[in-house]
Amino acid sequence: MQMYAPLEEVAAYLDRHGGWFHRCAKPMQVEPLTENGYILTVGKFGNFGYEVEPKLAVVFDPPVENAYRMYNVPLPEAQSQGYAIDYDALMCLDHLPWEQVLANDAQARKLLGDRPMPPVITQVNWELHLQVLVQFPRFIYKLPQGLLKTTGDRLLATIVSQVSPRLTTKVQQDFHDCFNLPLPLKSGRGCTVIRPPEDNPETHKKEDSAPVPPENFAWTLPTDGQ
Repeated sequence: MQMYAPLEEVAAYLDRHGGWFHRCAKPMQVEPLTENGYILTVGKFGNFGYEVEPKLAVVFDPPVENAYRMYNVPLPEAQSQGYAIDYDALMCLDHLPWEQVLANDAQARKLLGDRPMPPVITQVNWELHLQVLVQFPRFIYKLPQGLLKTTGDRLLATIVSQVSPRLTTKVQQDFHDCFNLPLPLKSGRGCTVIRPPEDNPETHKKEDSAPVPPENFAWTLPTDGQ
């Protein structure tokens, strides 16, 4: 995503994560964990009478050469929650000349108005490695496999959208609001989701009845988002 400000200003903003992280994480709830860590309550999700309320504890490492790493650590409560979230994000800041963003000065002036035009702006490359696992109770496994897969995919997609593209979009909006800057064009942000090959091709087969279930059925959706 693009930030219409010099890299040093964007870096100073990201260093103050105690402000923007609380604002941009909404509607997720944020609780302090450490000076550089937070507990996120993603939301309450469920279907067929089964609900989960995923939480994850995330920590910000100090930046190294304009690279910011954020990752999850074990939650303070150790009991099984019926889910697991593995979150590892890296934000890298790069200089970006204006001419690579807008076609000409007239277009830039139309967007910026009377604001001074910085010679370079900032490109933020946000790479997220995310894996989510949900364990369903045995009674859910009695449902047809196709319905079970659809339900699991919908649940996981909702969790992923909360902690990935929605969060990054809000960070971009919050930064420009804080500095009274125009929001970049839609072409100034994008998200690509990369999914590894399915671990078990058998899950694609249509089945009207499910086999004898294991003690817990888990559906995983690993994604690498860039």
